[in-house]
Amino acid sequence: MQSQKNSIKKEEYTYGFHDKESKFGKPLKGLSKEVIHMISDRKNEPDWMREIRLRAYDIFLSKSLPDWGADLSEIDFNDIYYYIVPDEKLKRNWDEVPVKVKQTFERLGIPEAERKFLAGVEAQYDSESVYSSLKEEWINLGVIFMSTDEAVQKYPDIVKQYFGTVIPSADNKFAALNTAVWSGGSFVYIPEGVEVKIPLQAYFRINAKSMGQFERTLIIAEKGSIAQYVEGCTSPIYEINSLHSAVVEIIVNEGARIRYTTIQNWSKNVYNLVTKRAAAYKNATMEWVDANLGSYKTMKYPSVYLLEEGARGEVLSIAFATDGQHIDSGAKMIHAAPNTSSLITSKSISQGTGRATYRGLVKVHPVANNTKVNVTCDALLLDKTSRSDTYPDMQIDNADTAVQHEAAVSKVSEEQLFYVMSRGLKGDDAMAMIVNGFIEPIAKLLPLEYAIELNRLIQLEMEGSVG
Repeated sequence: MQSQKNSIKKEEYTYGFHDKESKFGKPLKGLSKEVIHMISDRKNEPDWMREIRLRAYDIFLSKSLPDWGADLSEIDFNDIYYYIVPDEKLKRNWDEVPVKVKQTFERLGIPEAERKFLAGVEAQYDSESVYSSLKEEWINLGVIFMSTDEAVQKYPDIVKQYFGTVIPSADNKFAALNTAVWSGGSFVYIPEGVEVKIPLQAYFRINAKSMGQFERTLIIAEKGSIAQYVEGCTSPIYEINSLHSAVVEIIVNEGARIRYTTIQNWSKNVYNLVTKRAAAYKNATMEWVDANLGSYKTMKYPSVYLLEEGARGEVLSIAFATDGQHIDSGAKMIHAAPNTSSLITSKSISQGTGRATYRGLVKVHPVANNTKVNVTCDALLLDKTSRSDTYPDMQIDNADTAVQHEAAVSKVSEEQLFYVMSRGLKGDDAMAMIVNGFIEPIAKLLPLEYAIELNRLIQLEMEGSVG
């Protein structure tokens, strides 16, 4: 991939460290059927998964890049390593993880977080999961939490039943790419009536140069179950851009409730192009909480398809775009049944030459009587050079629908900043306090540890913003 024009100094990014790369399992750059066969052989996959990959490869070649959103024209798909593995097997005991990998994830706080409050942890390093653990109390209740690769081997019937049903390969070019070369990601199965009372956790780490990370996450929540899944993402800084193109599919069955939280802190040399979608059935609730900091360019629109009566969807998103970034994010809500409701709350912050874009779709089908929709988009500009755009798309085909849409753009004024600084805060701290107040309605929904992390990351982004 081409070098990014706006290079980033390592000291500007908290997780800019990287380990010496292992060449084990590292193929030639570029995408081909040979690479796909190598991935499938390396994983010892069943024939049906290999066939899914090969069909998706053909679809990927047939589709063009999107002609809207962030400019993706610099991506060179022949200059990417599509599969890199660490030279160690998956571990169940943290003490068994190799020192090099352990040190990386300890710096990201994984073992500490698990000990304190997590129900389970999965850690992915480049293409493969390197650590996976689930507390015994949840195993005894039938909860499954492991890498998707492992699930293909241990629970092939469940994976085959649901894989690609929410996001088919033909959905878009990057969904096809992920399906062709996916590796790692999380598989979660929550049995009927089970409530996992503390979060399941996944960390995704890009380490290698010119790396493509293509994790595939599949979550199935059976009738009446409840769970929360939290993921974090980081990468080091290189002059050469990296590509992250994940797919997340979630099935929320009758009366179930899932909250999926992302705190993305990619370095500013990563293209973050992700497809996330949930299917919500009768009286089910699906909640996306999406925090987007970092990355060079992001295109991500968590979606909920409300397929049966009483289903409810919610997307709460934060985007923070600083110099050289374009974060194009938003939400999609598809109402395909009566008595469904949706809530979209988008908060964006732009600084310097950063550009934050909200792009949303609400579609109400003719059969969706008594639908309720609420969309709120708030943008905060920190200076005269930053930019914010809003592209809402409302397709309402049923008159029995209540729709509310509100959008606002504001700028931090000198008077507001002076007032906060007069209380004894320095310029950067004062600006960070204003920004934290702006995002507070969403931050308060995060587990305490993650709310603290989000505030800390924002404060780091704010350094040097005043004066």
